Amino acid sequence: VSPTTAQHVADEFGDDLRVLDGGPCRVGIESTIIDCTRGVPVLLRPGAITAVQIEVACGMKVLLKDELPAQTKPAPKASGTLASHYAPRARVRLMNAAALQAAVRELQTPTNPVNRGSMDAPTRAARGHATGVAVWSRTPLAVHGAGVIASAMPEDASAAAQQLFATLRALDAQGVAQIWVETPPPGAEWDGVRDRLQRAAH
Repeated sequence: VSPTTAQHVADEFGDDLRVLDGGPCRVGIESTIIDCTRGVPVLLRPGAITAVQIEVACGMKVLLKDELPAQTKPAPKASGTLASHYAPRARVRLMNAAALQAAVRELQTPTNPVNRGSMDAPTRAARGHATGVAVWSRTPLAVHGAGVIASAMPEDASAAAQQLFATLRALDAQGVAQIWVETPPPGAEWDGVRDRLQRAAH
């Protein structure tokens, strides 16, 4: 999971690096990457700058990799474009709002094993136990029980992008086995967030 604060870097590298803390990343997700070697711009990785914004700026349609003929699709040219990437230790699952609500209700039934554990999150993490579920959603959910941790996803795509990696790191640090995330809504402004979550869940 990409670092977005100085503390994230320090957590990974310890004393091997000296870190200057300039505050949290303002954008959060990595940059938009465009391949301009084909005569037409091809979007390799979505980011905060959308394909529509690039089309307006350059006056050309931006193609997606999936729109290229199969024989001309490029091998990975940029970091962060493998199918599986940005993944925390916990398994990430993407669900629409209805499926997420149903899964949370089922999870919190008294007979579900996740509700039988008495360890709190720090104890689980300290002992290396991966149990329970963390949820990141825009839809308000009725969450109760020691086995479920809930966090609210911002309604604004830019805010969600800024918080994405920090949220995955924080939830992963709770020692949960799975992180359930509400699928971002359609729209070009959500493409970068959707891309990172799909790779994290692959």
